[in-house]
Amino acid sequence: MFSWLTDKRTDKRTAEHVYGAVVAQARQPAFFTQHRVPDTPEGRYEMVVLNLVLVLDRLRTAGGTTQRVSRYLTERFVTDMDDSMRELGVGDLKVPKKVKRAAAGLYDRVQEYQAAMAAADDQALASAIQRNVFTPETTDPPTEPAMALADYMRRSRDAMADQPLQDDSCEPPRFAAIVPSPAQRANP
Repeated sequence: MFSWLTDKRTDKRTAEHVYGAVVAQARQPAFFTQHRVPDTPEGRYEMVVLNLVLVLDRLRTAGGTTQRVSRYLTERFVTDMDDSMRELGVGDLKVPKKVKRAAAGLYDRVQEYQAAMAAADDQALASAIQRNVFTPETTDPPTEPAMALADYMRRSRDAMADQPLQDDSCEPPRFAAIVPSPAQRANP
């Protein structure tokens, strides 16, 4: 009779668990050292969003009861952005506007990255990463770090392709290893 209540709690716990794994992955130093993502609040935001997009994409393709987990995961992201803005000293009157902008950025990137991941090659995805993570102006062709992050996204999507993420007993999302770009491997 009250299974909807337990399901809701389970889905919220799952979202907390998965979001923690997303943030932990986004904080990996290799993103900022090997792939030269700016180590700024904006760069950290972009890494959280990039990794969150991968999980949201996995939940979208899983179907079934994952919609609620996706919603709670997005709500957790918004709460985290609110908390982060306040910790950074953003004034109370500006926080809602900045959080709304961060949430809109997530939505835009979900659409953009999912469309780019549907393409056969990494060029569209790397261009989207270049615009969002590195420079707002499109750099054509995308830089080596953008290509490396596109490769990371594809490998992560493949790594979690059949992984269940819809209950709190599941393991954390399987993100791909963060490997140096080919240019970095050639010139250590």
